[in-house]
Amino acid sequence: MAKIKPFKGVRPARRKVKAVASPPYDVLSSAEARKQAKGKPYSFLHVVKPEIDLPEDINLYDEAVYKKGKENLYKMIDKGILIQDKKPCFYLYRLIMGNIDQIGLVAGASIEDYENDIIKKHEFTRADKEADRIKHVETLNANTGPVFLTYKACEDMNSFVSKLIKKKPVYNFEADNGIRHIFWKIDDEKNIEKIINIFKDIDYLYVADGHHRSASGTIVGQRRRKANQDHTGEEEYNYFLSVIFPHDQLYIMDYNRVVKDLHDHSVKEFLELVEEKFEVEAFSIDTPYRPESLHNFGMYLDGTWYKLTAKKGTFPEHDLVRSLDVSILQENLLIPILGIGDPRTDKRIDFVGGIRGLEELSRRVDTGEAVAFSMYPTSIEQLIAIADAGKVLPPKSTWFEPKLRSGVIVHLLD
Repeated sequence: MAKIKPFKGVRPARRKVKAVASPPYDVLSSAEARKQAKGKPYSFLHVVKPEIDLPEDINLYDEAVYKKGKENLYKMIDKGILIQDKKPCFYLYRLIMGNIDQIGLVAGASIEDYENDIIKKHEFTRADKEADRIKHVETLNANTGPVFLTYKACEDMNSFVSKLIKKKPVYNFEADNGIRHIFWKIDDEKNIEKIINIFKDIDYLYVADGHHRSASGTIVGQRRRKANQDHTGEEEYNYFLSVIFPHDQLYIMDYNRVVKDLHDHSVKEFLELVEEKFEVEAFSIDTPYRPESLHNFGMYLDGTWYKLTAKKGTFPEHDLVRSLDVSILQENLLIPILGIGDPRTDKRIDFVGGIRGLEELSRRVDTGEAVAFSMYPTSIEQLIAIADAGKVLPPKSTWFEPKLRSGVIVHLLD
């Protein structure tokens, strides 16, 4: 049974939503955020990337960064750029990108469910990133970026959402990247109760994206729970901001790899080593190769795109994790041939989300990198199966699109 809670959302005044809504904090570098927020005083980047309002050489984890984020958030509230709903609400958040159309429920997700594995995870968190998010949440006293959760699609919820979205939304805007964002407020008590009851029959939620945000929200809640002698379990700090989508609406794109050098191999030597575990077929000089099925990879090397196919017997087919394409590439090529031991820390490898297109891989190699690999996307069914088994996906296995915008909704912790 998944426990969710309505809350008094803090969100932009209707006319300001497009000016406020920004990309998530973790998809832009500081330099990119400075450029994107220039001349945009209400961009939520001033809250989630507050270093952009401080000297360029500042340490991103400096106390001043978190204080600036707090100052910027509450200044927007004081000026009426952001307003708080007067009663607890659920919200619906619809994202449309081309033929991708998904509708999620905005709700408080329970830290108790997170602790008890009702909210299942599929990724390890990094201590430095977790500490950063904890400091951000504690200083701002708010969840400023939602956790992207999913659940196994439920017909009762689908049909109820279909009725709710017939009402006029509070926001309907197209972001500068062409993605449409539509947002409804659900404040009717009967509708709220109906949603809560539907989720009582949903066994598990799954973190699709936002492991560091969910972990940090939980840790902050645990600390406040311990410090509060009058703790009841219903305080806002017992919940973190989430948008919860049915699994069959989600779209996972390829998450591709680029490596800086061939680990002292010549091109000829490298290809010979790759052929030990993969069928290698020259594909094209001009056209990037997009994998068409599992265990199929593209490789761009020395001006040529190749099609790679993992050979039978080179990976354990019935192992949920090691049969993933990201695992096959890692264990049969990146580690033994290119010496990439830990892809999370090795500076010789970089990761390129599929939204940037395969041409970005060609460009990177043509301008100095050594080799790039295009991947077949991990499926949401694979993600759920791995989470259900209590296992974790390898690093950089999934790239979800479209992205939720930050600043559309904020959850205060008191």
